[in-house]
Amino acid sequence: MAYIGKQPVIGNFQVCDAISVVNNQAAYTMQVGGVNVSPETANHMLVSLNGILQAPTSSFTVSGSTITFASNLVTGDVIDFIQILGNVLDLGVPSDSTVSLAKLTATGTKDATTFLRGDNTFAEPAAGGITMADQWRLSAHITSNQEPVSSNLERNDSTGFGYVGSGMSVSSGIWTFPETGIYLVQFHLLGYPNTNDDIYGYIQATTNNSTYNDHARTAISRDGNGQDGSTCSTLVDVTDTSNVKVRFVINDINAGSSVHGYTDYNATHFVFIRLADT
Repeated sequence: MAYIGKQPVIGNFQVCDAISVVNNQAAYTMQVGGVNVSPETANHMLVSLNGILQAPTSSFTVSGSTITFASNLVTGDVIDFIQILGNVLDLGVPSDSTVSLAKLTATGTKDATTFLRGDNTFAEPAAGGITMADQWRLSAHITSNQEPVSSNLERNDSTGFGYVGSGMSVSSGIWTFPETGIYLVQFHLLGYPNTNDDIYGYIQATTNNSTYNDHARTAISRDGNGQDGSTCSTLVDVTDTSNVKVRFVINDINAGSSVHGYTDYNATHFVFIRLADT
């Protein structure tokens, strides 16, 4: 707010430098750290002379940075201390590291992952983008059913490839997620079905690390004289990385048919993207 006249000193408690008494002198300059200071009024001060607290306005007055005692001081008098209280009705700006959590009455958990909101609660920040994205591929052709696909698997290592986060891990065809969250899982199937043959690919998931259920299915059929490809995808809610897992299944591969995999580029491949918190 605006003030008419001098703006009050806010909650700034200071002890003035020692003052040496001069015989037969009543007025003295007040300083803190060698710098002149000006109290708000005499009523905002504690002054001790010869071990006795002095009454403001009657025992001393102030004008700017000058304190004037009611009578001249003499040799032997001692100004014990002068403390300036500032505006005692206002706390002002607290000193560094003096406001505890209890003073804030904040709720929630204070730790390295949370921040203090405007409503005085600790909360985790909103997701700041994708934290995990990974891509793997089949590195060699397969000509028989795979339940699950467990061999010839490699992370994409083509020049310029990069993945986000710690990535996926796989053991015996069972894929483990690096952290909880909602994941997009994609399965791209590319192959060469024999005449009148259909090859099916499945994404299967478990929530108990045991029983797997179909989440998505794709299929390829003979397309002229060449390869055929198709893709399926699903969203997986990974609430527990020890129990929620996925696997890929390829079946109905008959004689003369094959699913294609290459070590130099993606043909049959798998994509994992963490989209958000669970």
